[in-house]
Order: sequence, then C-alpha cells, then structure tokens
Amino acid sequence: MSLYWPDNSVSRSSRNNNWFPPLDLHETEKEFVLNAELPGVTKEQVNVDVREDTLIISGETKRNEKYKEGNTHVQERRYGSFTRAVSLPRNVKVSDIAARFENGILEVKLPKDEKAAGRKITIQ
Repeated sequence: MSLYWPDNSVSRSSRNNNWFPPLDLHETEKEFVLNAELPGVTKEQVNVDVREDTLIISGETKRNEKYKEGNTHVQERRYGSFTRAVSLPRNVKVSDIAARFENGILEVKLPKDEKAAGRKITIQ
C-alpha cells in the first residue's frame, strides 16, 4: 500500500490554511488498519470516501470565534481544510471498509479480499 500526499510542504499548507493529518498504517494477515490523528476534530467534521482505488480522508476545522478580537501570541494548532489520500492495494474489499472515530483518532479498517490475496498451491 502506498501513501500519496497531494502537497505537504509546511510553507504552502500554512498559506492556504490546509493541513495534512499524520497517519499510521498497519497490516495484518486479514486487513490493513489506518489511523489518522485528528485532534480537536469531531466525527461530523470528517469525511471518508473511496474513489476508484483511493481512500480519501477530508474535512475542515475552524478557529474558535471567541478569540477573534485581541492578539494571538502563539498559534500552533491547525485550522482550515485537510485532505489525505491513500492508494488502495488491489486486494482491499472496498464494500467492507469500516471507520470509527474516538478521542481524536480516526481508525479505518480495510479488510483484504480473500480471492485477491492468493493462496499457496501444494505440489502433488
């Protein structure tokens, strides 16, 4: 499974208010498990889509309006739209992909299709 970053340069993402959530990707015999770190984001602000052979995680966070007046001295939290795209391997069973969101972590389970996974052939 390969990861695809549209453009993750820090300077560009800061200018455009875009940010890219960090991901972990783990593979077991039966599935791939993707975890995206989305602190301060609610599940209603997150979209998970599959388009052709790509899993797309996207959404938008907004700055708290109560701090609109006055001066901000430090701003390390990220605001604006975010997108991450992951190319899916051929053996992912797209119809069984499941996602859950808890404590700022999006977990997407990508089960492998047994048909595409192959099998060992015993020589007689």
